[in-house]
Amino acid sequence: MIAFGLLALVSLTEEFSVSVPFHPLSDEYIDHINSLQTTWKAGRNFPKDMPLSNIKRLLGALKSENKENLQTVHHVRGDDEVIPDTFDARENWPDCESIRLIRDQSKCGSCWAVAAAAAMSDRVCIFSNATDQTLVSDEDLLSCCSDCGHGCGGGRPYAAWVYWQQRGIVTGGPYNSTTGCKAYSMPPCEHGGTPGSLPQCPSKGYNTPGCVRSCDKGSTLSYKESKTYAAQAYYVGVNDEQIQLEILKNGPVEASFDVYSDFLTYKSGIYQRTSDDSIGGHAVKLIGWGEENNVPYWLITNSWNEDWGDKGIFKILRGTNECHIEEDIVAGLPQLH
Repeated sequence: MIAFGLLALVSLTEEFSVSVPFHPLSDEYIDHINSLQTTWKAGRNFPKDMPLSNIKRLLGALKSENKENLQTVHHVRGDDEVIPDTFDARENWPDCESIRLIRDQSKCGSCWAVAAAAAMSDRVCIFSNATDQTLVSDEDLLSCCSDCGHGCGGGRPYAAWVYWQQRGIVTGGPYNSTTGCKAYSMPPCEHGGTPGSLPQCPSKGYNTPGCVRSCDKGSTLSYKESKTYAAQAYYVGVNDEQIQLEILKNGPVEASFDVYSDFLTYKSGIYQRTSDDSIGGHAVKLIGWGEENNVPYWLITNSWNEDWGDKGIFKILRGTNECHIEEDIVAGLPQLH
């Protein structure tokens, strides 16, 4: 039944993936998507007059070069190993507060670093049996990993995990956090079209913060002693079972995918693209999976705060490498003290 549904969904995607004469943020485009009666609902996340160039500043996942030479982990599934139909890391590890955190990358193409630090933080907690609630600093990774890419101009997720292994990343939480060495320096802001309690994001966005190898002013922590490290960094094998086994064994992973113009309007349901208009690459945290109406999905945390999508969460079609999301899964194992 599920296999048949997947075939039908693929044919629907091929049929609907055509250019339409509407601006991607227009009411007409939202109505067009909803008229297709696909597996998800569109709505307004961004002002209709916002330049697409502003939104592209939120996309910053770059592809790794010579990927075939990079380490890839392949899990062997045991004869008695059961993969559940539904899995949510937030429920499986309820004492790990970081898994539930919806981050805000602000107006910076730092998704590659924010998603990496989020998954790293989750794994530190999971591997310590929730005794270590340390948050890994996305700010330190973003500003100091020169080999990762271009900071707010985009970076490579795999390189972020290798940097964690080779150089280490200090502790640090969201903007104005004082619980770690180095907090995120760019404030949360309203990315979308619904007025909220946050200030509007700056139109031009932020430049990459400078690499400062010391803890925030006022902190009593030592930069060197606040470093966290990975024992291993790797890609995950390209199929849904490998990804599921990785999450079951070790926790949330970082995923990258191609963003199409219709994704900007996602509100609920299981996303599958209806557009051929690719606008960039994005990195997110994959925390689980499930099925709705016999349609399989991945459960994912975004970093555009809770005003976007379904309170900062979205689902995307699973098992068909939708938007290439199943071929760029990266992760690593934390090195516990």
